[in-house]
Amino acid sequence: MPEVQVKKGEPVDRALKRLKTKLESEGILEEVRRLRAFETPKERLRRKARAAAKRGKVRFRFSLKPVAGEKATEGAAPAAPGA
Repeated sequence: MPEVQVKKGEPVDRALKRLKTKLESEGILEEVRRLRAFETPKERLRRKARAAAKRGKVRFRFSLKPVAGEKATEGAAPAAPGA
C-alpha cells in the first residue's frame, strides 16, 4: 500500500493529492472502481479491448522515429514530385 509522509507545514490537501496520484499511477483506484460492482463478461471484453487499444496507440506513437534529415510535419501532405 502506498504511503505519503505529510511534511511539516504542508497542507493536508496537497498530501491527499500526492496520495491520489500515487494510487492512480499504481492502478489501485481503477481496480477498486472495477471491483465495486459485478462486471459482465461483455463489459470485461470491452474494458480489455479499450486498454489494448490505448497501449497500442502509445506503442505506435513512440515507435515512429523521423528519418534523419527530414522534418517531421504532422498532418501535412507529402510534396508532389517535380513541384
